[in-house]
Amino acid sequence: MFLAIWFLLQAISLLGVINYWRHLPTDRQEEAPDGAVMILSVRDDWEGDSELVTRLRAQSAPFRLLLATSGACAAAEALAAAEPDWVQIVRAGVASDEGQKVHKLRAALKVLREADRYLIFIDADIEPPMRLAGRLLFPLVRDKADIVTGYRLLLPAGQGIPALVGAVELQLATLPRAASSTMPWGGAMAMTRAAAERIDIDAALAGRLSDDMAIGLAGWRAKLRMRPVRDLLVASPLDGALGALWGFGVRQYRHVLTNSPRMWAVATGAVALQSGLWLWALGWGGWPAIMIGYGAAWGRAAARRQILAAVLEPAQVARARRSLWWDMVAPFAVCWAHLAVQLHASLSNRIRWGGWTYRVVRGRVVEMGRG
Repeated sequence: MFLAIWFLLQAISLLGVINYWRHLPTDRQEEAPDGAVMILSVRDDWEGDSELVTRLRAQSAPFRLLLATSGACAAAEALAAAEPDWVQIVRAGVASDEGQKVHKLRAALKVLREADRYLIFIDADIEPPMRLAGRLLFPLVRDKADIVTGYRLLLPAGQGIPALVGAVELQLATLPRAASSTMPWGGAMAMTRAAAERIDIDAALAGRLSDDMAIGLAGWRAKLRMRPVRDLLVASPLDGALGALWGFGVRQYRHVLTNSPRMWAVATGAVALQSGLWLWALGWGGWPAIMIGYGAAWGRAAARRQILAAVLEPAQVARARRSLWWDMVAPFAVCWAHLAVQLHASLSNRIRWGGWTYRVVRGRVVEMGRG
């Protein structure tokens, strides 16, 4: 009985990753319309001469860059002064009742120009490919979607804990994508101006901490067409000590829990089932159960290896593949670590992010302070 359930679960998980791989776009069509604006929220210590700026200059589709700052980012000021035809800066000040990033984004939205028809949102810690803007714009220009999104793909700095965190995130990144279950990721997201107005994006973000959860839930309620761009698994470097990396994972799931407890419960239930059956397989299932588990894990790793090669640059692929070793050597550890992070997230509604601690109730910031 348990062996049959275990086999079915592992087959489903393997087929899910294969489904993602087989549905990667091959033509990767792009659009380069007029009226695109890219909004980038940056911290005060952001470096304007970073690799990100170089990558943004190399994008295949043109856009105006709107830097949202607190007003104390010297690098952003220098970049705006050096390239005024490309870069505009907005100084939002410091938030008192919402997330700092959300506060900056809301300030940027207030200075949009009449000609801005397409809004692109990115994070400052990504390594975007040249096609990012053009690929995000393509479904919008062709009227195939109202909101489109890529997803984060972590590049761990080493084989240890960073690679384990990367393996957990890789489980999420390579889940099959469907429009009815797509949540946007604020690190690489775009929408039409009409869609932003339809969800009243300023009101949707007001008082919130998570920009992508707020926009995604507002889009679902408005029944907007939200579509994934499957080949936009965007490289995001990952490094740090155990505490910082653990906090990163807990923060992601605490965002989910404080905005949509049902979504957290479904995700946690799925991982708990996989984790519990791994415990059974190792303790009582015998060699057949272990071989089924490892066979599926190696199959997923092989499919993910192909996905990484298809969506990343060669140097990025080498870093991303570090996470595959965990799924090949200790796939049970990946599941157990994933479940532990989800359960830890449920112990509090306080979220530490960017030097601030927020208490969040039903997605809204009710208390905040530095530290």
